[in-house]
Amino acid sequence: VCGILGVLLSDSSANVATEMCEGLSLLQHRGQDACGIVTCGTRGRLYQCKANGMVRDVFDGGAIARLIGSMGIGHVRYPTAGSSAHAEAQPFYVNSPYGIVFAHNGNLINTPSLLKFMDIEAHRHINTSSDSELLLNVLANNLQKTGKFRINEEDIFTAVSGLMEQCKGAYACVAMLAGFGIIAFRDPNGIRPVGIAERKGESGGTDYMVASESVVADAAGYGNWQDVLPGEAIIITRASVTRRQVSTPAVFAPDIFEYVYFARPDSVLDGISVYRSRMAMGDMLAEEVRRVLTEKQIEVDVVIPVPDTSRVAALNLAQRLNLPYREGFVKNRYVGRTFIMPGQQQRRKNVRRKLNAMALEFFGKNVLLVDDSIVRGTTSKEIVQMAKDVGAKKVIVASCAPPIRYSNVYGIDMPSRHELVAYKRDNESIAAAIGADLVIFQTLSDLIASVRQFNTSIEAFDCSVFTGEYVTGGVDEAYLLHLERLRSDNVKERVGDTKRELPLTQTAVQDKEVGTSSSGLMNGTDDTVGLHNSWRGGG
Repeated sequence: VCGILGVLLSDSSANVATEMCEGLSLLQHRGQDACGIVTCGTRGRLYQCKANGMVRDVFDGGAIARLIGSMGIGHVRYPTAGSSAHAEAQPFYVNSPYGIVFAHNGNLINTPSLLKFMDIEAHRHINTSSDSELLLNVLANNLQKTGKFRINEEDIFTAVSGLMEQCKGAYACVAMLAGFGIIAFRDPNGIRPVGIAERKGESGGTDYMVASESVVADAAGYGNWQDVLPGEAIIITRASVTRRQVSTPAVFAPDIFEYVYFARPDSVLDGISVYRSRMAMGDMLAEEVRRVLTEKQIEVDVVIPVPDTSRVAALNLAQRLNLPYREGFVKNRYVGRTFIMPGQQQRRKNVRRKLNAMALEFFGKNVLLVDDSIVRGTTSKEIVQMAKDVGAKKVIVASCAPPIRYSNVYGIDMPSRHELVAYKRDNESIAAAIGADLVIFQTLSDLIASVRQFNTSIEAFDCSVFTGEYVTGGVDEAYLLHLERLRSDNVKERVGDTKRELPLTQTAVQDKEVGTSSSGLMNGTDDTVGLHNSWRGGG
């Protein structure tokens, strides 16, 4: 997953960079591989800073000072398709037509046909393996068709409508037209989240924000948060905000894994509090745990969460079962989230760096560990072993999510079915694979009910990682095999090794106009080549 952000301030003389940087920091949990900001100053001039790394490392005081302008878009990235090269950092930019900057969260499933269209019909060069760049060029090509010197909102809505007809998959997008305004839109199924908020500006007008999660708007003093509807496009200028449904109706199916793991608990997505949904997951999981433990005639002494995401559910589960809740793991907060780290070896090494088990909570006890989900099983296996190393008598693992047995094609990096610990395994085999005495999973019906109860107007969720049913259609075995080859851990590790060997150059700084995106690995060129990018390197 990735995080997207767009801000337009009412005061055209103000600078938005500091607020953008703070907003991206609040979305850091959605991606730690790369980040970027592009701002728009007077006369449509664009200023850019983007690179691999965390927000706090990429944007120092000097970088923020050089990002001039009262309007901007930003992005935090975890690679879900292609490589981790610098060229993949967003936002992307094209100078024709009109100067468009673009950031995207999600994944397309018809990339090959779109690339063919770009080459044969649109005659547009796609320089990286990122489908975000592809989306940008589809939008740019649709706007180019107007042939106008200056476009209007009707032209933009028509262009986005055409994009939604052409592009299949999951996409929550924010775009900026130089000197014009910000555009936000969401795929017809609403799989990935994005919303809009507003606040009274210091100059008396209205400031606007577009973000992946509502917590960003809350922290910056914005109110009236509204989710972008599936298939809806929103055009934001200083003069007005215009919303329009631009695609044919489809099944609204937000990704349920946002509530299980990705989103911050203090966010509200599509009218559903992430925090409340996780409380409900704990309540419902408690009943399944009670049933299984009674059947197996096992008594549990203590409930311990696997930090951090599962804490809310674990506390509710413990209260429902009238069991002690204890914090048995101490977390080092300066190590990243292991699930979204690129590379199985890196994930494995970082588990023990991230957590330390306290023997006094484990020794001689039957322990119920509560986790949000079990994906590859790498983290779970290490955590179970840590519990046993400090004297746990039995370790039972309870998962707030059902077994994950299928690839995600909508922007979550769990592509290879063979990497999933639950693939072609029953519960007993999963328990053996991670070294647990017993594994208990939430049922899919209970998971859906725990989320849907807070917004019953949502009739379906994307649960493809549990069911193998893809709401967009168009996902067959050939596509899954293609995606698994593209996004395999081995490929990423090889790309990462190549990237680390390349020199990082501090090229022309941000106070130049933005040029084309830097060259990507698709063409086999050095990934530091670029016009007016500031790769935050050692130079």
